[in-house]
Amino acid sequence: MTPLPTGLAAPAREALDRAGYRCLEDLDGIPEASLRHLPGVGPKALRLLRLALAGKGLALGADTRF
Repeated sequence: MTPLPTGLAAPAREALDRAGYRCLEDLDGIPEASLRHLPGVGPKALRLLRLALAGKGLALGADTRF
């Protein structure tokens, strides 16, 4: 289990934890749009998460639109 990036601000870290995302592996395949709706998860947090996931060979899921 890989911890979330240390550069994440406290509000983003807390929102992710409340949503059940406690490590990078929990985020693999989760659509970015789902995370964007969490309070405190903005562009900087998403950028940090994408970079950390890519470093582990993981990625956020594709946003699906109907």
